[in-house]
Amino acid sequence: MKVLLCAAILLTLAFPALAQSQFARAWPETDFTRSNVPFDEIFSGGVPRDGIPALTDPSFITVTQADIPADEPVMTVELDGEVPRAYPLRYLTWHEIVNDTIGTVPVAVTFCPLCNSGLVFDRRVGDRVLEFGVSGLLRHSDMVMYDRQTHSWWQQFTGDAIVGALTGLELTEVVSWMEPMGAFAERHSDGLVMAQPGAPRPYGVNPYERYDSSARPFLYFGEDPPHGIAPLARVVRVGDRAWPLERLESGLIEEAGLRIEWTAGMASALDQNSISGSRDVGFVRVRDADTGDDVVHEVVFAFAFHAFAPDGEWMLGE
Repeated sequence: MKVLLCAAILLTLAFPALAQSQFARAWPETDFTRSNVPFDEIFSGGVPRDGIPALTDPSFITVTQADIPADEPVMTVELDGEVPRAYPLRYLTWHEIVNDTIGTVPVAVTFCPLCNSGLVFDRRVGDRVLEFGVSGLLRHSDMVMYDRQTHSWWQQFTGDAIVGALTGLELTEVVSWMEPMGAFAERHSDGLVMAQPGAPRPYGVNPYERYDSSARPFLYFGEDPPHGIAPLARVVRVGDRAWPLERLESGLIEEAGLRIEWTAGMASALDQNSISGSRDVGFVRVRDADTGDDVVHEVVFAFAFHAFAPDGEWMLGE
């Protein structure tokens, strides 16, 4: 597998036009006449299309039924008028995309372990409702998703269609955040938790052991972040701004119209072999400083923010 992966990387770097034709043979339903990124930035992640199986219409159980350790991370979605839902990373790590519907809103709950980027998108584009799968491809080490309707490729970190018939369109991000299961359960005793999928996977095990303490990201060939920030340092991303997580040692920052709060108690999903009991990285909520409303944000690796927002603003404080 490693030999084949290295060969594919060399092919893409040396002969981008040939690599594009290889993509076209593997993806006959994709319109390769439309794209807005260089094809030599896209690599195989070592698995084929759907080798990481996305989920659709998952089952849910109550908080009291969920046997999830209190420190394990979940992605939380709270839509007005709907019962809050938690999507455990012990499942998302192995499936990366969950196509769900909350009330009347079709959503894609996504997690790219290589960028630590957990984002939720509205699956509606115009009059279409899309269903997403995992392409097995990476760009700047970030998952490239594809939709099953047009086989267009979508960048998970930005929600943009980058190749195919829908190139140039953008998904609307839904407010979500990561927090430990215990915090979700304490706040929502009547909440719903995604049930364990039926796939034969060792849920609760981290297949990317010690990844978040690595020196370099996987299949990333871009620049390192500026200001001496380590590529795999965590940052709080809000739009085109990023706050290094180390600035939140006091627990709270109020600036740029935002209230950014860090709380201890959430295990990293990318540290030890077992997620539960891994290194405590804490969790973050970002709210509008005036209204108190939750704001779209993510806690991601610094290299990914720099790759997708090269002109972004680094909020370093004094």
